[in-house]
Amino acid sequence: MSIDQASAPASAPTTKRRGARETVPALVARPGGAAERFAAALGSRHPALVFTLALIGGFLLLAAASILLALFVVHVLVSGSGLGLGGTDESFNETLAHHRSGALTTLAEIGTQVGGAPVLPILVGIVALVCAAARRWRIAAFAVFVLAAESATYRVTSLVAPRDRPPVHRLEDLPVDASYPSGHTAASVAVYSGLVLLLTTRFTSSLSKALAWTAAILLTTFVALSRMYEGMHHPLDVAGGVLVGIGAILVLLFACRAAGAAAERRSGA
Repeated sequence: MSIDQASAPASAPTTKRRGARETVPALVARPGGAAERFAAALGSRHPALVFTLALIGGFLLLAAASILLALFVVHVLVSGSGLGLGGTDESFNETLAHHRSGALTTLAEIGTQVGGAPVLPILVGIVALVCAAARRWRIAAFAVFVLAAESATYRVTSLVAPRDRPPVHRLEDLPVDASYPSGHTAASVAVYSGLVLLLTTRFTSSLSKALAWTAAILLTTFVALSRMYEGMHHPLDVAGGVLVGIGAILVLLFACRAAGAAAERRSGA
């Protein structure tokens, strides 16, 4: 056996370890997992194509699940002919509306901006530009498309299963039948929790992880309360938004992992 032949098997693990250091653990496909099998089923396709197909497929599944849940909420949970929980769902909004004040209204306006424009698009844009400059393409793609997947899911769901907003004075002039799910809540979960997930998989300190997750949860809670205070969403709408945000994170994790697995296959070949 030659020296080159003896050293060849050791080069592949070295390459994988180097690749693992260049990204975050959350975006690395598990050996034998669904993302790796998906990439393998597509053969030697370009990682960008693998990412796109995984993203589209994941979005379709997420949108379908969100629509089904919305139909259940609108036609079963809160419908007068169903379980009739609409009054209970609206009572919290009425309580918040009765306790409005100038200071609380200002805080709610800030919370709305924290969970939507201009804060989230600017934050996502900065993360994407920095990561693209550092050639961390999967992180950049995650930041951009997790917000896009969430937003598209909200739009489709609210169109297919419209629900009227709470019957209180609303502090924003938006379509009245686009209450479910809460897009701002979904966006805050997708972006803040998604980015914290990527960060904390590289943290070694338990305190740092706890602080990061606490900040993400508090921001999302702030956004959700602000939207209900302004009379834009019911509590069930907020719960639906949380689920959509989590779903968008899962879709992007799968797409990024599949793209990474495809890249490893091509480099190995």
